[in-house]
Amino acid sequence: MTSFLNRIYADYLMPSRLGIYEALLKRAGDAGYVQTSVRNFHRELASPHGAPRRVLVHRHDIDSDLRTAKKMFALEAKYGVHASYYFRLTTLDFGFMREIEAAGSEASYHYEEVADYAKRHRIRCPHEIRRRFPEIREQFLRNFTSITERLGLRMVTVASHGDFANRRLKVINHELLRDAQLRGRCGIECESYDSELLRHFDMYISDREHPLYYTPLSPFDALGRHERICFLTHPLQWETNWAETTRCNLRRLAEEVAWRA
Repeated sequence: MTSFLNRIYADYLMPSRLGIYEALLKRAGDAGYVQTSVRNFHRELASPHGAPRRVLVHRHDIDSDLRTAKKMFALEAKYGVHASYYFRLTTLDFGFMREIEAAGSEASYHYEEVADYAKRHRIRCPHEIRRRFPEIREQFLRNFTSITERLGLRMVTVASHGDFANRRLKVINHELLRDAQLRGRCGIECESYDSELLRHFDMYISDREHPLYYTPLSPFDALGRHERICFLTHPLQWETNWAETTRCNLRRLAEEVAWRA
């Protein structure tokens, strides 16, 4: 019952936490952290001067709720902060994505072809879904190419989405990008879960639903204690959006029912 009530509060009753996000941007800036995108950080690592000593990499996974994503972007613009925004096929907004890029931040793809394929074909066996990887890679290539062409800009980093189907199968979307040939065909320099990228952070924080809010610790507590921090956020964790939340909850319920049928 407690978890159900917490979910209702998080989805429909929670006051906006965007003031907290703004306070974080300000405090990180005051503490001397360079606040940047995944793309910028990855490229700075390979540059002769290297990445900044103190850096806070902002990664936003736009699973849903473009309205709140745009509010977070406005706050970052106010403080001169750069970030990465990863969009699913269901949240693509090319005008917003171009605005993000024009501001020096990054807009790219939050992909989920493995989960999509499993749900569409009702595959519940991990060995069977991996056997279909050649076909799924081609679908990723088609989606990636279509987004790039419509956006009119190159995308050089991407981020895997985590779906209930991935958790049930124990097969993550990221497995698809272990194929160097696919990366080369797309011009992908880095996947946000690459171990070669993650090893350069001494703290990786993700936002969580009420009442936890963060894991493994608050980003406020990490400032000053850790030098290189990656902070993963999802807009829906920062402000309630009744219509969007209800739509997403109903869609997931329908997908689960269809997948098990």
